[in-house]
Amino acid sequence: MATKKAFLKQLRGTTLIAKSDSNHWVVMDGSETFGGSNSGSSPKELLFMALGGCTAMDVIPIFKKKKIDLKGFEINLTGNVREEHPQIFTDINIEYIFYGKKISEDDVKKAIELSTTKYCSISAMLKATINITHSYKIVDEE
Repeated sequence: MATKKAFLKQLRGTTLIAKSDSNHWVVMDGSETFGGSNSGSSPKELLFMALGGCTAMDVIPIFKKKKIDLKGFEINLTGNVREEHPQIFTDINIEYIFYGKKISEDDVKKAIELSTTKYCSISAMLKATINITHSYKIVDEE
């Protein structure tokens, strides 16, 4: 089992910097009403973005391995958060948008399935408590 480490440091109020094993700094912050200065993403926003980044970093190499001519790729995340504390995500939809020539629906479905059921560790951790759905669009760029 691999051990991961992270370091966080307060800059001022709730403005924090953090880095982990990759040694890249990330700024986190809260709103001014809670002592922050809105100078970074909140931890919950980073988790939300991490889900999109994790699945994207699976799907893109799957397309490359299959020699699919992907001209562009985007993900839109939409999530609902409950009103009461802790204000957790109740459901998230991941919309994949693929740009390219002659991208097959079967290839898209297979890449999404592999990411969401086998490779994406963020999805695997979150799906036990959050309803995660998927949709996609293929934009033919001929």
